[in-house]
Amino acid sequence: MTDLSVRPNAPFDLAPLARLLATEEDVALVNPNAKFPFDPAEWQEKWLNEPDDASFYVLDASGREIGFFALRVGIGPEVRHLVYVFIEEEARGGAGKQLAEMAEDAARDLGAMSVTLKAETDNEAAMRLYEGAGYEELGRRRGMATMRKDVA
Repeated sequence: MTDLSVRPNAPFDLAPLARLLATEEDVALVNPNAKFPFDPAEWQEKWLNEPDDASFYVLDASGREIGFFALRVGIGPEVRHLVYVFIEEEARGGAGKQLAEMAEDAARDLGAMSVTLKAETDNEAAMRLYEGAGYEELGRRRGMATMRKDVA
C-alpha cells in the first residue's frame, strides 16, 4: 500500500462509512457501543457530534474510501484523540502505518501538539503498529492501553 491519501469528511457524509462497516464484527471493532446495522443518525448524533470533531476518509489510488478515522479534541485543544480507526480487510497489512502518519498530519493541521489513543491490549497488530510508530504506552486499564505521541 503506497498510494493512499486522506480527505476530510466534509461535507459530512456517513454513506462511505456505512459501506465500510457492513458487518457486525466491523462495527464492533470500531465502536463496540454502536448499534448494528450501522445507523448514520446514531453516529451523527452520538459518536461524531462534538463541534470540534474532525473525521477523515482514507482513499486508495482510485479515490475509493478504504478507511476512516476521527480526531476528537482531547484534554485541551492541543491534544487530539484518535478514534474510530478502520481499514477494510483487503487493504490491511501496510496501510495502518500510513493511516497513523496521515492521522498525525491531520492532527498537526488542526493545531495539535500530541495525539492520544486507546488500543485493545489483545490486538497485537494494533499494539505493534502504534509502538512502531512511536506511541508511548501511558497505562493499561480494563484491557485497553492508553498511548500518546508528540507530533508538534
